[in-house]
Amino acid sequence: MTDPFDLARARPEPAFTVTLDGRDIEALPGQTVAAALWTAGVTSWRTTRGEGRPRGVFCGIGVCFDCLLTVNGRPNQRACLVPLRPGDAIRTQEGTGHGD
Repeated sequence: MTDPFDLARARPEPAFTVTLDGRDIEALPGQTVAAALWTAGVTSWRTTRGEGRPRGVFCGIGVCFDCLLTVNGRPNQRACLVPLRPGDAIRTQEGTGHGD
């Protein structure tokens, strides 16, 4: 059987590390924040205002805004759309991410 990477003559670039609330997470080039978190077994990273219910990816295309989190100090980033870069610091988010 032929390896698909051999057919395409492609090799994935090496993985790199980002952090989620200080915890190291491995990511691959081109992965979104949500993809890397799912791969690491993290399915919830935000809580709703008021009731504090857990949220993660729902639509996966940037429409529902359920997957908001803080990336490199910027709150309300959609995890399903933001590509990761080496060294990114991701933080879980409560409510709007503005300390309310």
